[in-house]
Amino acid sequence: MSARIVLLVTSPRLPAGLLTAEAWDTVRSGPVFAAAESEQAVALRAAGVPVTVLDTDAQGLLDAIGDAPLAVWLAGAHGDQPFARQLGLRLAREPGLAELELMYGSWDPPGARLLDAVAVMDRLVSPGGDPWKRAQSHRTLAPYLLEESYEAYDAIERDDLDELREELGDVLLQIVLHARLAEELPDGRAWNVDDVAGTLVEKMIRRNPHVFAGESVEDIEEITANWDRIKREEKSRDSVLDGVALSQPALALAAKILQRAARGGVDVALPGDDDLGSGLLRLVAEAREAGLDPEAQLRKATLAYAEAVRAAEKVRPPE
Repeated sequence: MSARIVLLVTSPRLPAGLLTAEAWDTVRSGPVFAAAESEQAVALRAAGVPVTVLDTDAQGLLDAIGDAPLAVWLAGAHGDQPFARQLGLRLAREPGLAELELMYGSWDPPGARLLDAVAVMDRLVSPGGDPWKRAQSHRTLAPYLLEESYEAYDAIERDDLDELREELGDVLLQIVLHARLAEELPDGRAWNVDDVAGTLVEKMIRRNPHVFAGESVEDIEEITANWDRIKREEKSRDSVLDGVALSQPALALAAKILQRAARGGVDVALPGDDDLGSGLLRLVAEAREAGLDPEAQLRKATLAYAEAVRAAEKVRPPE
């Protein structure tokens, strides 16, 4: 009966030694080999499983296995694909030598590549990394956060989901960069990306009791009302306008303030049409009453006008 060679692949993003029960049974059943030292090899040895490092080719592994009925090749962080391909081709030509089996000892959890993004950003901002990123601050980066967010918004408007994926990555870059810079804040003010994620997780759970606490709701309107109530309790705000981002575009700001005032039951008369700003504010209020988004409507009209300008340029005679 030919030997059984198990190519054991594990996630480099999980703690070493965190393996399935089947993987633990397998590594305890025969000799374990690896191409190089690793945290996984250290964890196995700590659990009493010897790991032999073999800097060799497929034939070298077959020689090292000898008469053992089972042997394990502990793949490195990138799966040792060239070695596995070489071994697979050799056994395909001589199937009587051994049977090759692929086993996953652990898998990447959802969101695993976020860990890679954090690790790469740490490298870029640490000494010896990217001088430009190391020289930035939250204030100098602020315009880029807006710019990347607008580019993601544009991708949504164009229904370009491939571009949206890329643009959201650029937004994520800003988030992990801000979080990495915050790790170096002085006087006990430092925080990191785990603090950002932890605050978000707590907020999502707290503000969605219909999902996480078994609270009954009738419809989306009740969910929204609960969200607003919980948010008010969290923030202890003095005004329905507290928390409105004042730096957003003027039309969007006007719509948000009108929305907050209406939701909070605060009835304040609109100004007259004495100036352009007051007239525009009244138009925003009328748009909201009609169920329209004034920012989106103006953007749509402006882009249509821009297309008309481009068309006129094409037919304009040369000067």
